Amino acid sequence: MSGPEPNLLMLIPFVLMLASIAVMPLLNHHWWERFYPAVASCMALVCAGYYLFVLKDLERMRNVAHEYLSFVILIGSLFVVAGGIHIRVKGESTPFANCLFLLIGALLANLIGTTGASMLLIRPWIRMNRYRVTAFHLVFFIFIVSNIGGCLTPVGDPPLFLGYLKGVPFWWVFENCWRPWLFGVGGVLVVFYFMDRRNFLRAPKEVREFETAHEEWRLDGSFNLALIGAILGAIFLPPWVRELVMVGVGLASYWLTSKAIHDSNDFSMEPIKEVAWLFIGIFATMVPALDFLEQHTHSLGIRSGTQFFWFTGLLSALLDNAPTYLASLATALGLHGLSLDNPSHIAEFVSKDGIELVAISIGAVFFGALTYIGNGPNFMVKSIAHKSGIRMPGFTAYLLKYSLPILLPLFILVSLLFFSRWRIF
Repeated sequence: MSGPEPNLLMLIPFVLMLASIAVMPLLNHHWWERFYPAVASCMALVCAGYYLFVLKDLERMRNVAHEYLSFVILIGSLFVVAGGIHIRVKGESTPFANCLFLLIGALLANLIGTTGASMLLIRPWIRMNRYRVTAFHLVFFIFIVSNIGGCLTPVGDPPLFLGYLKGVPFWWVFENCWRPWLFGVGGVLVVFYFMDRRNFLRAPKEVREFETAHEEWRLDGSFNLALIGAILGAIFLPPWVRELVMVGVGLASYWLTSKAIHDSNDFSMEPIKEVAWLFIGIFATMVPALDFLEQHTHSLGIRSGTQFFWFTGLLSALLDNAPTYLASLATALGLHGLSLDNPSHIAEFVSKDGIELVAISIGAVFFGALTYIGNGPNFMVKSIAHKSGIRMPGFTAYLLKYSLPILLPLFILVSLLFFSRWRIF
């Protein structure tokens, strides 16, 4: 680490930020809806002020500000463009059709990213289940489309893209991660099928016999699909040029999309506003935590694939998974006497057994589903669902009712089957 080590007390704003997101909506929902921008801003200012005036580390804050703007512009442009695409569906989906839709979403996430797939498919997902939609439909969408599905290509999730930029070959991820991907997606889909079948059998008879729906599949605003492609292509452009292109594409979509399509999608800027404000606090307050982690990573004794999987995963659920991925990758390279900033060292590293890199990649992507803050699309899906009148679980309920009982056993199996000394794959 090139900068100074932060004081341990500077971890408090990050803890308070997480606690606020988890607890305040339960204690006083209306107060939180009104004042969460102020809470996030105050926490961010504390950490930014510490780095600027105490540590005198202007460069660190400049880099974080650029990362934040890149993040918000990417998900914001995808949100606006996807909001201009209206997919009409029948609204009478069966459990099997739902599983097929989620599987398609998982595959699509690798082509247009978890954010792009989530923003494109979340509204059709709600509409196709509108006669019986519940919170678990949205939670499983977050599990599969917004997170676990996107680990087959560098386009799928930001940490994998960072690995590609550092020198990991584009198709290395697919060649080495498809088995854990198949097991993870398949395992979650099996659980979802039985939960959805139970929900389906409790639905009114006319819903189960498809007597009430009259809509057919239809796509409006299809020109926005090309604009999504333009946003994804812009990812490979130099910094600032990339962001300017994304902003331009987003504005073009907003101006060119008819009001009728926006109205059909109940489109508003509220979801992206919520994400932008909350992640100001998250991005700023996580800096001391990440810097302290980077300073002490080598003293944690992380050596095996299992340890890299859990270390990367658990931190990705609480911190941004992209810098966590890089910190873990730097540690793994260091174990072999290699450097993260040397492309030839990256090439040498990926030519080896590769178990550490697979564990880091899977941990960073899979564990994003463990909390709402684990990955950017999670909050977006939650906010869109809320705007659609669906009561979503709060931060704690999401963790205790869904992600821990469903995902944690799956992650334990992934760890044993793919990364432990007893692995069979």
